[in-house]
Amino acid sequence: MLVRAHSSHGIVTLDLARPEARNALCAELIADLGTAVDAVAIDASARVLILGGEGKSFCAGMDLKAVADDPVAMGDMLRALSRVSRAIRRLSIPTIARVQGAAIGGGCGLMVVCDFAITHPESKLGYPEVDLGICPAVVAPWLMKKIGAGAARAMLLAGGTMSGAEGFRNGLATQLVAESELIDAAQTLADRLAKGGAQALAATKHWLNELDGSLDDAIADEAAEISARIIAGDEAQSRLRAAWKR
Repeated sequence: MLVRAHSSHGIVTLDLARPEARNALCAELIADLGTAVDAVAIDASARVLILGGEGKSFCAGMDLKAVADDPVAMGDMLRALSRVSRAIRRLSIPTIARVQGAAIGGGCGLMVVCDFAITHPESKLGYPEVDLGICPAVVAPWLMKKIGAGAARAMLLAGGTMSGAEGFRNGLATQLVAESELIDAAQTLADRLAKGGAQALAATKHWLNELDGSLDDAIADEAAEISARIIAGDEAQSRLRAAWKR
């Protein structure tokens, strides 16, 4: 399993467990994350979810090298990531992303799909997809809900990455702490959230998801298809091959 799960007093932690690859999202990791999130969804004792990553980085994005020269597999990974993102968003319990090191592309998407995100000033965040000829359609809906349409438009079209401090100023994170304080900060927030009324939190989350369109499968499905179509094109394939050679 490429996702490790542990629970204590109603607080469930899911850690991406591919540290040698900076927790880059391969097909197996995405599938394991989906299975773990589904288990949380039916766990009546779960009160809060912390999503983290083992090692130096939270998640370095999609591991497209793992499916090099296989655009169909790339598309399947994007569709799977879309489904997992929706599952995280629709959990009835509060979710916290604990982000160290890098959260890039799809990794940053996992960060912003959570209700809360805690990172440190030196982390590396952002969406460099357009630099690689890729369309960030899968992550776009969640980013727009997080920071607003205008700010998301500027961020996604500009590409590139930013520091955790800048990401916090831009709304990607809800809390900024020293890297050495990340685990404690996430635990402190989780402990506080776990004290809330379970039914009240679930109803509030569902209503917020209703209001901001997080329950709209049609948009999410279309986003995945757009990303899959563009990544299979000549421009993306050429730019990806050039990037892998560097």
